[in-house]
Amino acid sequence: MNTTPTTALTATPTATSSLVTPVPVVLAGARGHGHWHLANIRRLQDKGLVRLAGVCELTPLADEELDGLGTPEQSADFGALLDSTGAAIAVICTPIPTHTDLALIAAAKGVHLLLEKPPAPSYAEFRRMADGVEAAGVACQIGFQSLGSHALPAIRELISEGAIGTVTGVGGAGAWARDEAYYRRAPWAGKRRLNGVDVIDGALTNPLAHAVATGLALAGSTRAEDVTGIETELLRANDIESDDTSCVRVSTANGVPVTVAATLCAEHPDDPYVLVHGTSGRITFWYKQDRVLLQRSGHGPEEYEYDRTDLLENLVDHLTEGAELLVVPDVTGAFMRVVEAIRQAPDPAELPSEAWEFAPGGTPRRVVPGIDGLVAAAADTLSLYSELGASWALPKEVST
Repeated sequence: MNTTPTTALTATPTATSSLVTPVPVVLAGARGHGHWHLANIRRLQDKGLVRLAGVCELTPLADEELDGLGTPEQSADFGALLDSTGAAIAVICTPIPTHTDLALIAAAKGVHLLLEKPPAPSYAEFRRMADGVEAAGVACQIGFQSLGSHALPAIRELISEGAIGTVTGVGGAGAWARDEAYYRRAPWAGKRRLNGVDVIDGALTNPLAHAVATGLALAGSTRAEDVTGIETELLRANDIESDDTSCVRVSTANGVPVTVAATLCAEHPDDPYVLVHGTSGRITFWYKQDRVLLQRSGHGPEEYEYDRTDLLENLVDHLTEGAELLVVPDVTGAFMRVVEAIRQAPDPAELPSEAWEFAPGGTPRRVVPGIDGLVAAAADTLSLYSELGASWALPKEVST
């Protein structure tokens, strides 16, 4: 059924900006995942909220790629494009190692930001970005779209009402599939480092980063200081540097552990989810669907679907109406602690040849038999792969 969240997602008034709609926007990185941002900007442009003023790409977009978006200025020089277009917002959807420098270029010009996740490849780069943005006095939204879901405040209210008793932990499960071509889509894909620069493009830090960030949010541990310890198990079936099959367990200051297991080598790919465990029930949140299942003692299962607030639209509302930003840098600090633990961990272990096989079909894709069940069991029991008896799992690496 459709319902609205029991706790409203909203709008703490702040000083309203002098900006008026449509707000001029520059998009940096319009291909790959950037196509999603183009479509979203088109949607908001049709609503009269934004205007695509510029596109920063090494190769200009063709007319058909800009269908319905007018004739924005195009340039490979991000700073010059911000100046010439008078942009008020920059959407940055470029390779991970470029995020901090581009964000600081925009901030120095007084341009507000929607910065794709992960915000940076290391905690030091994250702090350099966050501190620079704060010093410049510009608004910055980090692109964890799942954190705009109206399901989050609704789940928090269920927890505060005692619907599942005392929360004992949060699990996350992501069983996805990526073929070998996925790792050839860009020079940085599947890399831990490129030309001596951190990238950290692994399963938990990029494609399934939402599972980590959403799990931490539902555990009430979003800031860097909320993390007291991190255990990682990083492995790979593909011929890459980064992990494609991994798990992490985060210890938190409030005593609610968060365990997330992920793979890009699933046998039967399915929607990722976060699972809140309580002493008398549990809540499952499929964050891509904004769907919630409540299971508790003495009641039948209850299922709900929620809307979500788009993060670029929220940023526009913040700048024009004073709405509260949903995903400011500080509330991704705990996630960045996880990124840092993965960065500092030994390089992911190569799975033995007998632990993976090629999926049937014409597109080469590596599959780890049994991984779907292990991912689900990790979320269900808050255990790491090695604790679940996976023969190929190495002892965990611990970061504090």
